Amino acid sequence: MITAERYHDISCGHRVVGHEGKCRYLHGHNYRIHFIVQSDELDTVGRVVDFSVIKEKLCMWLEDNFDHKFLIWNEDPLLASLMDIAADSLVLVPFNPTAENIAKYLVEQIGPQQLAEHGCRLIKCKVEETQKCAASYTLA
Repeated sequence: MITAERYHDISCGHRVVGHEGKCRYLHGHNYRIHFIVQSDELDTVGRVVDFSVIKEKLCMWLEDNFDHKFLIWNEDPLLASLMDIAADSLVLVPFNPTAENIAKYLVEQIGPQQLAEHGCRLIKCKVEETQKCAASYTLA
């Protein structure tokens, strides 16, 4: 299997509902998100896809939708209060915004939408919250 990979850095806030430690509080990270893309065959130039496609379709999606925003689960008990003071910076997501769930969402939901016309698929995403801590999701 041949893959192409590109990463992108964003700053984003979140909180993890039900976390037993500090992550239950409002906080943020300088995330590094790695996209790993695969195709069934290489193009005529010998690529999975041009790296600029990954940038345009996946990295820029992050810039437009998550960068300098606050990810909040649509079932978070704090949602109503935060909507009153910061609605324009909130991104409602259908999952508790852990690194694991963000990676899964990007692979299962965003990748297929963004890459549909490019003959490749997002097969893995790695979400680094810090240089020491990361979570990955790979299509089965």
